[in-house]
Amino acid sequence: MEKQVALITGGTSGIGLATAIKFLQDNWQVILVGRHKDKYLEAKKSLKSYIKAPEDCCFIAGDVSQIREITHVLEQVKAKYGKLDALINNAGIYYESPIGEVSEEVFDKVLNTNLKSAYFMSKEAIPLLKLGKEASIVNVSSDAGINGNYFCTTYCASKGGLTIFSKALALELAMEKIRVNCVCPGDVDTPLTRAQFGTDPDTIASELASTAALYPLGRIAQPEEIAGVIKFLASKEASFVTGAVWSVDGGLTSV
Repeated sequence: MEKQVALITGGTSGIGLATAIKFLQDNWQVILVGRHKDKYLEAKKSLKSYIKAPEDCCFIAGDVSQIREITHVLEQVKAKYGKLDALINNAGIYYESPIGEVSEEVFDKVLNTNLKSAYFMSKEAIPLLKLGKEASIVNVSSDAGINGNYFCTTYCASKGGLTIFSKALALELAMEKIRVNCVCPGDVDTPLTRAQFGTDPDTIASELASTAALYPLGRIAQPEEIAGVIKFLASKEASFVTGAVWSVDGGLTSV
């Protein structure tokens, strides 16, 4: 049986890496896209036991905030796999600052990484998705794409745009039988989250505990919990789900 193919941007750590494992466990072929091959080589240690054949997992270097690099990535996907069954737009960066301190350079970097990348990756991937089986796009937004956060206007603008873009694209691609959904995680225990709290282990532990206390469930998420929802939305089990915004945030946006 021909294997299904998933492309995951920002796939070498955190949510992206956990999602890659979910797909590999279900016998998909996985393409990871990122800017740094060394991060993939490190990530591959976690993936090794799930890779049954060399073609089951590959890395393509590219900065998906640049359209020319998106085009280059998808050209390689077409040559190697000939189709896509799932596109997971997961690449993103976090930025927090009062609006008075936000420069145009920073604004452009955040919007280009979090929104522009998903927009044009989706646009350019449509021909390959049309060749896939029950194809779908899953965009990874944030609780900040639903509710506003203090001192977070730039990040909220990027993720809010991604959330509504997902709903609009779902309507447009329904006629092509390509589903589009959006996942909005709260805080997740990833290396990126921990790096926001510095390098001191005691400080990191204290900050994680303080953050967890904000959540109705009393904790933050593990990457695998977000990845499970992403994998479900990309699967045939979610064949009648499109245009959905899934909060995976321990009840945070219900407060």
